[in-house]
Amino acid sequence: MTKLNQTACFLIFFWIFLTPTAIATDWQLVAAESSIEFSGTQTDIAFSGKFNRFSADISFDPADPSNAFVKAEVDLASAFTDDTQRDTALPQEDWFFISSFPRAIFEAKEFQHNGDNRYNVTGALTLRGVEKTVTLPIHLKIDGDRAEMRSKINLNRADFGIGSGPWSEGKWVGLNVAVSLHIVAERSAP
Repeated sequence: MTKLNQTACFLIFFWIFLTPTAIATDWQLVAAESSIEFSGTQTDIAFSGKFNRFSADISFDPADPSNAFVKAEVDLASAFTDDTQRDTALPQEDWFFISSFPRAIFEAKEFQHNGDNRYNVTGALTLRGVEKTVTLPIHLKIDGDRAEMRSKINLNRADFGIGSGPWSEGKWVGLNVAVSLHIVAERSAP
């Protein structure tokens, strides 16, 4: 191998394997400090709930959000509203139908930086086998190896077929569901 070829191989190796911008930063969800909450109305009375089990694969570098990746999964059986009748109904076929669709999945496809600590994150949300594109307006604060993200979004449950039969029209249970996210993550060790 000539000296020129050796130099070229070294430069290619250096560029591919050692350039820090080529490697996104991975983050580990801190589930005990994170929450996914929801609220709606039933017979015009407000109620709220939360999901107790969820996970996320997160790869994000604020210097290069175009290469970010997030895939979050929510265990729908973990929904809790502190109302026995509602909590018993949510896993059933009329609502989440968890025997066929046990998880909600959000997979981010695009990150748009809007200045300061604000982003719009657009991705595919799948519930009950129905996939819809949604955009989450997020506020992201990174302090050293710790990140904290907050977002709120309103969803129409009928768009995903949640609440069928007598529940489909919104007469008894409102169609609008507000979802609030508070996600804490720590930077993974390299």
